[in-house]
Amino acid sequence: MPGSIDLPPHVRRLVDEIETEIGETDLAADEIAGDTGRPDGSSRDGHDVANGRVEAAVRQILAEIGEDPDRQGLIGTPERVHRMYTELTAGYHVDPQRLINNAVFDVAYSEMVVVKDIPFYSLCEHHLLPFFGAAAVAYIPRGRVIGLSKIPRVVEMYARRLQVQERLTQQVAEFLQNCLEPQGVGVVMEATHLCAVMRGIRKPGTVMTTSSVLGLFRTRDRTRAEFFAHLERPAPGA
Repeated sequence: MPGSIDLPPHVRRLVDEIETEIGETDLAADEIAGDTGRPDGSSRDGHDVANGRVEAAVRQILAEIGEDPDRQGLIGTPERVHRMYTELTAGYHVDPQRLINNAVFDVAYSEMVVVKDIPFYSLCEHHLLPFFGAAAVAYIPRGRVIGLSKIPRVVEMYARRLQVQERLTQQVAEFLQNCLEPQGVGVVMEATHLCAVMRGIRKPGTVMTTSSVLGLFRTRDRTRAEFFAHLERPAPGA
């Protein structure tokens, strides 16, 4: 059940920030910066780094690649890595109902709604390397609309998990379809994957595009064409 896990305070606040409007929570930047804050390497939350399973695993990785986990620059790395991954996967703990927070409204509007250029950052589940880019989300209401800020939050909820871009795209589309029951939903995501840039084929500049179309976006060519036409238009002031 989302939210039922006893999360570290800095991750709990991050989850709260995703679920609620900007400004409703006070997320302290220094609490997610990764520094332990203590010269002995212990956690701000009072946990001994040496007793943590994740920290122990990171120390083992460092040793396996030929590093010395006890040298000065790496002493705090195991906890920093642990904190980083709990932040980057905070989406697992977001409560979708709290995220929506009654921000679905009855409105007599049935034309396409498009929100685009939504930045997102996620982790490839195959190599735990980042992929990042921008999302465009559209839907055609059936008498119900969702608050504008909620759409980027839905993207972030699913992006802050171990992902493949194809599934991430589908999850955003299906969430809005289930939440709003609109006439249709369209989602397009474009991203750069560091697993293709730093390793493997090592091709900087490679961009992956995925789409998920439901309802009228799938069955009506004109609707789909209108959506893609919106994506080609430059943003105001661009």
